[in-house]
Amino acid sequence: MIPPPGQRTSGGTTSPLRRQAAQGFNNVFVSLEWLAGGLITALAALVTLIVVCVVGSLSLIGVGLPLVPSVLRMVRSVADRERQRLNRWGDQMVPPYDRPVPSHPVVALRRALDDASTRRDLAWLVCHSTLGLTVGLLGVLLPVIAIRDTFFPLWWTFLPEGMAGGSIGIPVNDWNSALSVSLMGLGWTALLFGLGTSLAWIQSWPGRSLLNPSCPNELSERVAGLITSRAAILRAHTTELRRIERSLHDGAQSRLVGVSILVGTALRALENDPERARTHLEQAQSAAEVALTELRATARGILPPTLQQHGLAGTLATIVAECSVPCSLNTEGLVPCASSVEATAYFITAELLANVTRHSHAHRASVRVTTEGGLVFIEVWDDGRGGADPGRGTGLTGIGQRTAAHNGNLSVRSPRGGPTTIRVELPCGS
Repeated sequence: MIPPPGQRTSGGTTSPLRRQAAQGFNNVFVSLEWLAGGLITALAALVTLIVVCVVGSLSLIGVGLPLVPSVLRMVRSVADRERQRLNRWGDQMVPPYDRPVPSHPVVALRRALDDASTRRDLAWLVCHSTLGLTVGLLGVLLPVIAIRDTFFPLWWTFLPEGMAGGSIGIPVNDWNSALSVSLMGLGWTALLFGLGTSLAWIQSWPGRSLLNPSCPNELSERVAGLITSRAAILRAHTTELRRIERSLHDGAQSRLVGVSILVGTALRALENDPERARTHLEQAQSAAEVALTELRATARGILPPTLQQHGLAGTLATIVAECSVPCSLNTEGLVPCASSVEATAYFITAELLANVTRHSHAHRASVRVTTEGGLVFIEVWDDGRGGADPGRGTGLTGIGQRTAAHNGNLSVRSPRGGPTTIRVELPCGS
């Protein structure tokens, strides 16, 4: 971490003069490294700001709207890079509440306008691409000028006549003027030693002020978001437990009760009517086999073993093939993600296809699952009657809870008369 102006680190057992000189050189080199790193992020901020201005202008006429999500991800990436740089140099930067940028342009733009973190990132772009760039250039050029002028007498005689001069345009025609340029170089060096640390702190000021949440409302917002996400996880967990309980109660449990009754009947009929007892035992065996099948189905519903064996793409291919509505699957670009995300993607896709079968009256459907920018995109389309409403029924509500548990996004486009497109976005590593 660069010490504030005027503050120096403690030294060893050497003399005070030597210790101060070593500290001065160390501070200068660290400050130059800081300024050079800030210059790189300032150039990135300038490019990003230009892109934001161009896309913002084009969005006024509707042309740039499709690029809004990508631009917002670009802004976040550059700002996160600066946060990492400040963290590396000792500033404890709190990362923003990491919500994925929605892929729908209007939703992404609305969320960006409402999100204090995004607004601060944009304000930082403006400050760092102007102040940070200017200070960074000054910090990089100052040592170059200091070295050039300090050692000017060593090489000025090799310059063509009329081209020899100091860094501020002082003409050099003899050794006296060359030595005066060298004295000026020593002045630049003293200025570098005196102002290097201050320049580094000035350059980092926009990042320390704007990229670190300090507003109590924003911190409360973040805590509220975490509480909401936790509540969604608990709701999804409770819903899943109830589903498993219903599956066991309505399926395997009733079958096993029937097996018990059949076995008891067979035992009572064994002495007087062995043939009848045999029939009951055969029925009990069939019921037990059905119960085992239903238990396996319930177990697959908890966590399909094919996810580990064949991955998400192979598992989705199975449920798409079993769908009663003709359905196509596209998993191009899909890469492995966290196991919890893949399980959630599987259950969401299975539930959406079940909704297509039960409610849509569709003739065709399609499933597209891909990975892009650290997000898993799930898109299910059907040509049914439409009218799907997340506020009604438990299907889409459960999907919304599963999505919120991973801090993802759910969007539904289902006008009456169809078609219906449901899109889910999940962070890959959540």
